[in-house]
Amino acid sequence: EGKKIKFNSNNSGGILGGISTGQDLIIRFVVKPTSSILMETKTINKKNENDTIKTTGRHDPCVGIRAVPVGEAMLACTLADHLLLNRAQIGEVR
Repeated sequence: EGKKIKFNSNNSGGILGGISTGQDLIIRFVVKPTSSILMETKTINKKNENDTIKTTGRHDPCVGIRAVPVGEAMLACTLADHLLLNRAQIGEVR
């Protein structure tokens, strides 16, 4: 692209050492599985004997579906916060 200096790849996701490289940001969002499920599970009790446990109550088997919009909103808030911090430090947005 003419005389524009750029990286050959974007393996760092657009951030190197906490500073933007000017490339597209690549964000990954991970959600751990819920710790309780409604299936009966094998375990041991305090006496070290085999036992089974079944969680009761209302538990969500998959929070990942609802977690994506929350993660996107958190990312948007964080990027807006850093944009405002940049504006406060240098007085303009580039």
